[in-house]
Amino acid sequence: MSGCYSPSFKKPSDVLRMRKKRARSETFGGKVSSPVVSVEGVRPFLPGPLLSAQGRAGGAGVKRRNPFANIENTYNSPKKRALSHTVCGIGAPDVKTTAAAGLDGKSLTLHERLNAGTLLTEELLQQQQQQQLQKPAPISGDESLFEEDLFEPVRSEPVLKSPDGRAVSDAGVSEPCLEFPADWSLKTRLLFTSPQSFSWAEQPKAQEEAQGLTAHCRAAYASLPANIQEPRGCAELRCGFQQCLQYWQHPSFSWLSLFPRIGAERKFSGKITPWAQDDNLQQSLMSDWSVSLTSLYNLLKARLCPYFYLCSHQFTVLFRAAGLNGAKSISALLTPTTRGLREAMKAEGIEFTLPLLEDKKKSRDASEVESSRQADGEDPAKSGEAVKSEHSENEVDDDDDDDEDDDDDGFSWLQEMGVQDKIKKPDAISIKLRKEHREVCLDHRPESVVLVEGSNTFTLLNFLVNCKSLVAGAGSQAGFPPTLLAPTAFRGASLHTLKARTVNVKTQIRTGYQDVCSLEVTGPIMPHTVHALTQLLKPAQKGEFSVGLYTHEPTAVLNVPISQTSEPETLEDVVQDLGRCGLQQGTVQQLAVPTTLGRSALRQLHMRGHSYSWRS
Repeated sequence: MSGCYSPSFKKPSDVLRMRKKRARSETFGGKVSSPVVSVEGVRPFLPGPLLSAQGRAGGAGVKRRNPFANIENTYNSPKKRALSHTVCGIGAPDVKTTAAAGLDGKSLTLHERLNAGTLLTEELLQQQQQQQLQKPAPISGDESLFEEDLFEPVRSEPVLKSPDGRAVSDAGVSEPCLEFPADWSLKTRLLFTSPQSFSWAEQPKAQEEAQGLTAHCRAAYASLPANIQEPRGCAELRCGFQQCLQYWQHPSFSWLSLFPRIGAERKFSGKITPWAQDDNLQQSLMSDWSVSLTSLYNLLKARLCPYFYLCSHQFTVLFRAAGLNGAKSISALLTPTTRGLREAMKAEGIEFTLPLLEDKKKSRDASEVESSRQADGEDPAKSGEAVKSEHSENEVDDDDDDDEDDDDDGFSWLQEMGVQDKIKKPDAISIKLRKEHREVCLDHRPESVVLVEGSNTFTLLNFLVNCKSLVAGAGSQAGFPPTLLAPTAFRGASLHTLKARTVNVKTQIRTGYQDVCSLEVTGPIMPHTVHALTQLLKPAQKGEFSVGLYTHEPTAVLNVPISQTSEPETLEDVVQDLGRCGLQQGTVQQLAVPTTLGRSALRQLHMRGHSYSWRS
C-alpha cells in the first residue's frame, strides 16, 4: 500500500518525483516485472500495471488503485469468472497448464493465468465460428424451430399480476369464444394493455364529460361502429368511456375512501370521524342509510335496479334481481360469515343454505354410490380398499360431515360388548362442543358463504337494518354504516367516477423493444363496468387487448352457482323484464346466464381477433 499513495499530504509534483525515482531504482536494480498477457483496455481490480500497456517497459506503468472501480469491470467479478469457467469447459485446454507452459515456464499469479486462459478461449471460439461459417452443419427439426423463433419478430405481452401475487394456473385457461362469463366479484383495479394507443381516453372535453354523465343518468347508450379508424376523433367513443366510469354510492365523504371496508382500518385511522363519539350523529347516519337500503331493495324488486352490494367491515352482501345468474327469484349472497351471524339469522327466521358445503356433500354422496356400484362387480379386496379410502376421506373432511345421529346411539356398541360401565362416556357439554366445532371451523372461510332466496331476502333486509353488529363498535370504523354500491341511482346516493389514467411503456422482447400502451381504471368496479369497458375497447383497439383484473378477495366466492328449484326463465324474457334497469342489453344478457367460474374469479382476460380467452 506504500507504493500506491503517500501516507502524508504532499504536492502533486513531489508525488510524481517519488514515483519516477522509485521506478528508476527498480529498473536499475534488476527488478523487471513479468510480462502480462491480458485483454486490451482492462485494468485489474487490485493495484498493478495497466493491462493495455504490453509494449511498455516493466516499470513504466505502476498505477494506484482506482477507488471508483466496480468489481463487475474486472475478471474477479462473479459474472466474468463464471463465464470464463463455462467457456473453458467446452474443450479448451487447462488454463493453468497453458499459462505455465506458454510463458517461459514462469510461475504466474492467478490473475495472469485467468487473463491468459481468456485469450486462449477467445481464440478457440473464433476458430469454431470460422469453421461453422465455412461448413454449415445441417439443422434438425427442433433446431430449425429455435432459429425461426429467434429471428422472427415476436409480439410479447406484459406480465399481469394479481394483488395477492399468486401465479395463475393453466387449468383455468379457456378456449377462445365470443363472450366471457360474468364475474360477480368486486374489482379494485383493471389494467388494460394493447399495442394500439389509448390516447382517446385522455383528458375529455367539458362537453364530452357532460354528455357521458347525462347518458349514464338517462340510461341512453349510443351504438358504436364496428371499426373505428381514428379513435381520438370519435366523440361517441369518448362520451361512452365517461359513461362507463360512473357509479352510485352511499354514504359519501370526500376525505374517506369507503371501499373496500374489510381490512381497511389503516385507511380510516387518522381521518376525521366526528360520528365516533357522537351518538346522535350515528343515529342520523344509520337512519339515512336505512332509507337508502330500503330504496335499493324496492328498485331491485321492481327490476329497475339489477343488483347492488352492501359492504360492511366484516362481510359483503350481493343482492340480485330475479332472472340474473339463472335465478328464478331475488337472491342474496353473504360472505364471509361466522357461526354467531348464522345463528342470529336462524333466530330471525331467515332460511338460508350453504351452497359450497351442499355441493361437496352431493359430490361425496355421488362418489360413495359410484364406489358401491363398482364394488359390486369387482374383486372384494379392491372394493374394500375403495370403501376404506372413501372412509378416510370422510374422516379428514370434518367440515362436511353433517351427522345428526343421537349421542347415545354412538355408544350402543359398548352395551353389546358389555363394557358400558367400565368406559367413561363424554359429558353433554363435550358432545355439544364437538358438534359446534364443525360449524366454527367455517368462520371467515369461503365455504361459509350463505345463500338466501325468495321472500327470505326481505327478512334479511330487515335483519340487516336492525343488526347491531353490522356497524363496528370499536376501532377506526366505529359508528359508521356500511357502504352501498349500485349501478343505478337510488335515494341518498351520490354519483362517483372511477379513476382512469393512460401510460405508454416499452417492454423488452427478443429482437429489441416494443411499445405497449396501458389504461388503468381504479375504484369499486362492478360486473357491468367490466363488460361495458370491454365492449367499448373492442372497436377502439381493433379487437386486440388484454386485461388484468384485480379482485377484492373476500368477494371472489360470489360466483358460486345457485341450485335451481324450478325452471328458469328464458333469456329473452329476462332481457325484456330488465329492459329498464339501466344497463345495456348485451350486459343484461351476460349477467342473466349462470356463471361458470364457480368459487374462483377472473384474473386475466385476453381478446385476440375479436375472440375472448380468460384465466381464473
